Amino acid sequence: MFGLIVFIIVIIVGLKFYFDKQKRIRNFQMPADTKQLLLEHVAFYRNLSDEQKLIFETRIKDFLQHVTITGIGTVVEDIDRILIASGAIIVIFGFPGWRYNNISEVLLYKDAFTEDYKQIGNDRNILGMVGDGALQRQMILSQTSVRESFKNLADGHNTVIHEFVHLVDKADGAADGIPEYLLSRPYTIPWITRMHKTIEEMKQDEHRDINFYGATNDAEFFAVISEYFFERPDQLKTHHPELYKLLEQMFHPL
Repeated sequence: MFGLIVFIIVIIVGLKFYFDKQKRIRNFQMPADTKQLLLEHVAFYRNLSDEQKLIFETRIKDFLQHVTITGIGTVVEDIDRILIASGAIIVIFGFPGWRYNNISEVLLYKDAFTEDYKQIGNDRNILGMVGDGALQRQMILSQTSVRESFKNLADGHNTVIHEFVHLVDKADGAADGIPEYLLSRPYTIPWITRMHKTIEEMKQDEHRDINFYGATNDAEFFAVISEYFFERPDQLKTHHPELYKLLEQMFHPL
């Protein structure tokens, strides 16, 4: 009898969650100045055709309908929502039917934070993190870093893109730098080979144009080089044509 009661309670809670979510999706309204914010702050969007711009707008709306953005110690503004959603969709724009199924909320901190999520102290050096364990299906981002990421394309860094690349990498069950959902089988071995060779060369003080954090491990290399791919594609193509070609196969499949 007790088990039946628990089962009924679980069903009721589940239904309430479902209907609350559906109501939020129906009632969601994009900021009135969405197009202007995109034109001003998102270079990727500016470079799209008119038809592609409409698709991009539809996809960031869908993202924001399904993923809550919650401010922790700060106020979430329209620009934050637009930039976070843009970074998410830039990564998967080459896949029309793809939606993130491994995230439900982004926690937005005012600035950098520690490994145990504290916003105070001298060891605050983290700008973004894909949650695990108790924070499963959540992502933490620094509001300051979100905004800075879209201001300067020349640095090749974008925290939002970096963290959503981790989510794509993680979608096959392991954040290992080998995104099986993006990588066609014939390109798997060439990608692993080129990735490991580049990491070793970075450790020998070569390829200074690539953020050295990418040499930390395979997952970080994939995230770092993907930032480079989306922020400075021409430079990556010039200096690292093999990497560029493999990333193009992943993110812009024919």
